[in-house]
Amino acid sequence: MIKLVLDSSADLTEMEGIPFSFAPLKIVTQEEQFIDDADLDVKAMAEHLYNYRGRSTTSCPNPEDWLAAFGDGEEILCITITSGISGTYNSARIAKQQYEEAFPHRKVELVDSLSAGPEIALMAEKAREWILEGRTLKQIAADLKSYRTELLFALESLQNFANNGRVSKLAAKTAGVLGIRAVGRASDHGTLELLEKVRGESRTLSALIKLLEEKGYRGGKARITHCGNPSAAEQLAMLIKERFAGAAVTVADCRGLCAYYAERGGMLLGFEA
Repeated sequence: MIKLVLDSSADLTEMEGIPFSFAPLKIVTQEEQFIDDADLDVKAMAEHLYNYRGRSTTSCPNPEDWLAAFGDGEEILCITITSGISGTYNSARIAKQQYEEAFPHRKVELVDSLSAGPEIALMAEKAREWILEGRTLKQIAADLKSYRTELLFALESLQNFANNGRVSKLAAKTAGVLGIRAVGRASDHGTLELLEKVRGESRTLSALIKLLEEKGYRGGKARITHCGNPSAAEQLAMLIKERFAGAAVTVADCRGLCAYYAERGGMLLGFEA
């Protein structure tokens, strides 16, 4: 059976019914290193980062991490965080070359999600369905590219994005000031696209619902992840179910990498377009 391999930005540590593994990213400060694996205490990490005043960075899985995740898979489908903001895809590409050279009868199909978090989780869940249906590795990799999903976000702070060169410091400056949230999406090129800045939770939720409609959501799967903001996430889920017939919405906590970039109070919303 095809093995599904992700990186930890998907916020998934297991997948039922299929061979599965993931390669962890790392969050690094001058005081501590957090490995985004199944054992990570995300709340403790978030608390440390909230009180920390030094520089922090992230580190993508190296090729050896990917090779360990590939294990002894004969056919591997590997989905990574967007190459637009991370070197993870390139590291996986190197690992794919090494793996196929070492085992010529094995095959790795590599998919750049152009996204992160709950949108990758939706892609992974769809891939799992197709694996169980018996589709071929090449067919699944091709079909994922036409599987229409989107990612929206609402963040109370862009500081970690700015510190790591993902957005400009000017763009980050006003987010979090006087209750202002940055609302945006993952662009078609896999970068952050800031769409608007709104003040207050109610307006933030309204902005997300409006964007859902504009981006083609008409019901179906939607996945919300949050960093220490369960009440807003649950309220958003309720609004989606009330507004869109047939909406199947799940809510979960961000794990390490997504919690680092979402920061306290942030929400990510992946959905079928």
